[in-house]
Amino acid sequence: MAHKPHYDYNNIFLPDLYEGNGVINMRDNLKRMLSYYKPYLGVFFLDMFFAVIASGIALVIPLAVRSITSEIPNLTADEGMRKILIIGGILLALLIVQFFANYYISYVGHVMGAKMEYDMRAEIFSHYQKLSFSFYDDQKVGQLMSRITNDLFEITELLHHGPENIVISLIKIIGAFVILAGISGYLTLAAFIMLPLMFVFAFILNKRMRKAFKMNRVKIAEINTQIEDNLSGIRVVKSFANEAIENEKFKIGNDGFLKAKKASYLNMGIFHSGMTAFTLLINIIVIVAGGVLMTRGLVAVPDFVAFLLYINVFTEPVRTLIDFTEQFQNGYTGFERFVEMIRIVPDIQNKEGAAELSDVKGDIRFEDVSFKYKDGAHRVLRHINLEVPAGSYVALVGSSGGGKTTLCSLIPRFYDVTDGSIKIDGKDIRDVTLKSLRDNIGIVQQDVYMFAGTIYDNISYGRPGATEEEIIEAAKLANAHDFIMSLPHGYATDIGQRGVKLSGGQKQRISIARVFLKNPPILIFDEATSALDNESENIVKESLERLAKNRTTLVIAHRLSTIRNAERILVLTENGIEESGTHDELMRKNGVYASLYKFNA
Repeated sequence: MAHKPHYDYNNIFLPDLYEGNGVINMRDNLKRMLSYYKPYLGVFFLDMFFAVIASGIALVIPLAVRSITSEIPNLTADEGMRKILIIGGILLALLIVQFFANYYISYVGHVMGAKMEYDMRAEIFSHYQKLSFSFYDDQKVGQLMSRITNDLFEITELLHHGPENIVISLIKIIGAFVILAGISGYLTLAAFIMLPLMFVFAFILNKRMRKAFKMNRVKIAEINTQIEDNLSGIRVVKSFANEAIENEKFKIGNDGFLKAKKASYLNMGIFHSGMTAFTLLINIIVIVAGGVLMTRGLVAVPDFVAFLLYINVFTEPVRTLIDFTEQFQNGYTGFERFVEMIRIVPDIQNKEGAAELSDVKGDIRFEDVSFKYKDGAHRVLRHINLEVPAGSYVALVGSSGGGKTTLCSLIPRFYDVTDGSIKIDGKDIRDVTLKSLRDNIGIVQQDVYMFAGTIYDNISYGRPGATEEEIIEAAKLANAHDFIMSLPHGYATDIGQRGVKLSGGQKQRISIARVFLKNPPILIFDEATSALDNESENIVKESLERLAKNRTTLVIAHRLSTIRNAERILVLTENGIEESGTHDELMRKNGVYASLYKFNA
């Protein structure tokens, strides 16, 4: 039996990730990383071609020095000058070629890396849009932002310079080895004798750096979370004069990040100093061995000079590989966290063969519906059976935690029922597409969210592409047009982050205008007026009543006096639907509703 994906949403940066029967490993990640090169293969291969050209030219320079030092002393002044001019001309031509090769690598290659990062960022943002409420219930915005910004920051450099650095380094190392072996086998043996130890050292430090860099990612994500939380609640912070407390909370996160950075720099310091020592040791061994061989006549002076130059050509790509190792750790750990997020399967999505929900009348039926948020948690809803005829106005009341909001959240499939089914016009909502389902449902919540931008932008969000006349008409129906026109720029007025420049009643009317523009057959009002003052409540209530006309409407009520005229009132408790009836019927019963009304009215 296949192991289902398991994700710890509270600790998403260190999950037990599974796909099918196999644990996601480095090979799978690298294979996925390579797939992002596919749209840019032409640019990639040209980049590799120019990298080969640039590294090949670097191998020619020491040969020119060897030629001059070995041949010029044996030529006449004129012949020597002619030889030097020819070599100089060739080297100048190679310099021009190398300039264009390096330009392509540095500009076009970098742009290719940036485009690949762009593709990944677009992919993860699109993936965020698919994840359900249950995912976001346990996530922090700062952590999610970190994955789409910081984690992908190093990807550009890795995806561009990674293959290029490997190709250049291999060509230089192999080319230098062949040339060195041709100059002196003894010196070549002396130069390469330390390589096995150097690679073992690099392998051990590599593993330690990878863990350290991954912890850096985690800590910076925690800091982002802290910053986002603080800035979002800055008005609360200032109202309680708790800036010092916030600074202390941030200091804890910042200290954790510094500690993680120190650990990564410790490993990186050991790695860099160790590799530098190895390369210097290779030079020392070659110098000593060369001196001994020259005393015995086994190596000529020009060959020894050329050999020393090639040793530098050889050690330079080793340094490049050192830098690549650090670059790889930075980029790969970010890519790991990117893949971890991408592989999370949305728990609510269209089933295969899902149909479009069209010509909706608005008849809603709950058939033995039960729901709990997580495995092991207590059930919020138990065996709910409910019929809401098309066009009816039904109110839901009950104490906090009774499941009113949860019940309404099941209709647009923000969560899926644990047991039972919900049907609209006789169709199970799991059998229709999510978009067509949600297109037919309008929601007005107590906590109104306004997007940064203008009033016009926020109303048009209800139906993108609507005309200006339609947007103004929706605002008029929501009793919002007059106050909008009194603002300095009317519908073009910028309302600030989350609509901070508007009052609660104004934001609520804009949200109602948004739903008027959407024009859905089913409405859900989730305590839409409970946070408003009496004057604003009366204006908003009039807008809501106008909106609810001839639509199936479910109202979650906090102030019970506002739903006295509802066609049907449902009293929801932990036991399910405890009571049902009109206001007068329920008051005569003198039960749960009557108690709530006397207490809240």
